[in-house]
Amino acid sequence: METVVMEAKGLNGQLELTDSVVRIRRKGMLSVMLMGLKGDKEILLRQISSIQFKKAGLTNGYIQFTFQGGQEAKGGVFQATSDENTVMFTQGQQPAFERIKATIEQRLAAANGNGSAVSPLGELEQLAVLRDKRIITEQEFEAKKKQLLGL
Repeated sequence: METVVMEAKGLNGQLELTDSVVRIRRKGMLSVMLMGLKGDKEILLRQISSIQFKKAGLTNGYIQFTFQGGQEAKGGVFQATSDENTVMFTQGQQPAFERIKATIEQRLAAANGNGSAVSPLGELEQLAVLRDKRIITEQEFEAKKKQLLGL
């Protein structure tokens, strides 16, 4: 088992981050009541396609992971309570979850060979703005467009 590098304890489980996995551990009576005896869940970092994060406020907050082949609840905080890819947290617990979220996003961006989370389409849009402002030429824009689109 890999070494845990970060963790955050929530209301219905604990989130652990290793070098390659996000692990959701279910402990305590609230976890059993909400999730049953499902046990731990591991999600490979490279499979995560998105992270939904709702800050705690009038209701508890939650972090929810979407990955290829998975099914997440789409009904907001009330449906998130029973989603196996979600961990709920209070305002006091929120900073630890924010740190894990930021770390996962940085790792995913780095794994995609991208220092930031800008997609090729987003980069193309930025280049179009530079072209329209005449900061780069049409030829420079077209060359970078071909590179980004793999043409």
